[in-house]
Amino acid sequence: MAQHQNKLKLYSFWASSCSWRIRIALNLKGLEYQYIPVNLLKGEQFSPEFQKLNPIGYVPVLVDGDFVISDSFAIFMYLEEKYPQIPLLPSDLPKKALSIQAASIVCSSIQPLQHLAVLKFIEAKVSPDEQIPWAKFHIEKGFEALEKLLKYHAGRYATGDEVSMADVFLAPQILAGIKRFNVDMAKFPLLTRLNEAYIELPEFQKAMPENQPDALSA
Repeated sequence: MAQHQNKLKLYSFWASSCSWRIRIALNLKGLEYQYIPVNLLKGEQFSPEFQKLNPIGYVPVLVDGDFVISDSFAIFMYLEEKYPQIPLLPSDLPKKALSIQAASIVCSSIQPLQHLAVLKFIEAKVSPDEQIPWAKFHIEKGFEALEKLLKYHAGRYATGDEVSMADVFLAPQILAGIKRFNVDMAKFPLLTRLNEAYIELPEFQKAMPENQPDALSA
């Protein structure tokens, strides 16, 4: 494990795919961190203490010494810059851009549309029965784009034979699509193959929701 003077602190919710991404990244980089659970179902993200860390009330939040940063994309880029010993962005510029693009599709065009706050809004304003169809529509739209984007670039992993940022963001989204929203992955053979590769990696396994300390208390 990489050592540093102040152990990182990660404010996380076990089932949050955004938190999940950062758990994977931390594991891949060999960084030790203190896990601090934030129970979204109990509304702990709205507490005054947590709002001081992230006024918008979302997880994850990373604390590195005196520095506090939220948003999984920003946290990932911070970790990549500050702890470059095990890089998760390719040195090859086109591959780097492709990896960032794939990650961005997940975090800007898929995940926000299945966010708990959005689903609660649909439940209240439309119908509880429309939550899953809404999420599935947007997940499948994103998955279709990712299949086309990565078709001629993927190796063992999304952008080649080394794990990259794209994989860190894809893994939680694929499993969320399968387990939470019943997405039929037969339509997405490349993502299915990538998912099978991810679940073999110890760093990904350790980051799984069911392996988090708050999984049973939520």
